[in-house]
Amino acid sequence: MRKPLVFSLVREQSIFMMVIVGIMTFLAVLAFGISMSIGTGVVRWNRQWDLFATVQVTNTASIQNVKKIIDENRTKISDIHEISNAEMTELIRPWITDGGGVLQNYLPKMYEIKFKSKSDIRAFNDKISPYARILTHTQALNPSISAGWKMVTISTLVLILIVCAIGICISFIARNTAVLHKRELEILNQVGASDSFVIQQMQIIVTKICTIACAAGFIVALPVLLLILATAHSARLGLMTMMGLSGFGWTVLTLMPVAIIIFAIYITKRTTTDILKNS
Repeated sequence: MRKPLVFSLVREQSIFMMVIVGIMTFLAVLAFGISMSIGTGVVRWNRQWDLFATVQVTNTASIQNVKKIIDENRTKISDIHEISNAEMTELIRPWITDGGGVLQNYLPKMYEIKFKSKSDIRAFNDKISPYARILTHTQALNPSISAGWKMVTISTLVLILIVCAIGICISFIARNTAVLHKRELEILNQVGASDSFVIQQMQIIVTKICTIACAAGFIVALPVLLLILATAHSARLGLMTMMGLSGFGWTVLTLMPVAIIIFAIYITKRTTTDILKNS
């Protein structure tokens, strides 16, 4: 037989707590999902280009030396593409105001190389640096990667603020409930009820409310997050196309509402314990 609750939250408090926890869960799931998506995108983006490098030869007298070094290191190279003058002209066409015939005389000789390992890039760089400039694609894309990690940091800070807000709201409601039910608490103390019994009463109430609120917040946040990811992919722009969540990421995101409920139960226990000690 179920034991009835000795006291509970008043209707206004229940509605307020359910709404605030639901909204906070919605924001927390979005912030956490976006943070993981951007982090996954940065890792995928970096992994995609970390073995690529561009060799640029500005001195025509060094071309033969560069070709010789490339031939000697063929075992370290997975793929190589020599960029022609026509391709170079096409790349810089938006900055050419005339036919660009004179400019072709000053175009550097460029090779796009994919290496088999990062250590091969370092060894190749030591040999080629006296004759040409080598730039890894990771170095060239470093501003984009750095911006991605900054966005992850910002999303994480927002998530921390949201969790803190949830804790503050639950703590305030627990204290307010203790004040409203002060008479009931005095009666419980007089009849010899233990503190753990009172704490359990509050935890049951908070658990029920948070379960409903977290479920609603998660259900609403999920399609919004999917829409954000779909919009990022449709942009077809660099890092954004790499954003996404792995199977592990979706599992962690799904456990986010559970973590919020556990956090709410912990805050309730700690707040109620402090109230009972000081009463």
